[in-house]
Amino acid sequence: MTFVMYLFFYALIKEVRIMACFLVPAAEAVVATVVEKTVEKKEEVKTSTDVQEEETPTIPLSRKLKWLTYMLWGGAILLAFEHIWHGEVVPWFPFLTAMSNPSDMSEMFHEMATVGVCMAALITLVWIVMCVVANYIVKRPAKGNTQKTAS
Repeated sequence: MTFVMYLFFYALIKEVRIMACFLVPAAEAVVATVVEKTVEKKEEVKTSTDVQEEETPTIPLSRKLKWLTYMLWGGAILLAFEHIWHGEVVPWFPFLTAMSNPSDMSEMFHEMATVGVCMAALITLVWIVMCVVANYIVKRPAKGNTQKTAS
């Protein structure tokens, strides 16, 4: 997190126009959406063929992947809007202002590799923590179900 903050403040001081960091979380969102849909179909087939037995409550993996895709798409769309607002993404080819100058392209790729990857990794890390906490909450016993034995 400190590295991302350092890059952000460096960009502010040097007036570097960061313009493509949203592409990395967007690419991860595309992959996560495909995986989510595949897992969802497999879970539907599994639940339709299995006999419903009473088991411990769990949150399906497809729902957890949906959380990740919502976080990634939301962040990517918000960042894309911000880049459009500041004129770094334009509605004509080549769409990214850094693509018009070869010297800016290397800066853009560096920014994608540092800031974009850090943002995508941080979102994924937050999602993992969310899944662990959700599993803990679902598997803990309810307060009213504690049985006390008479001594």
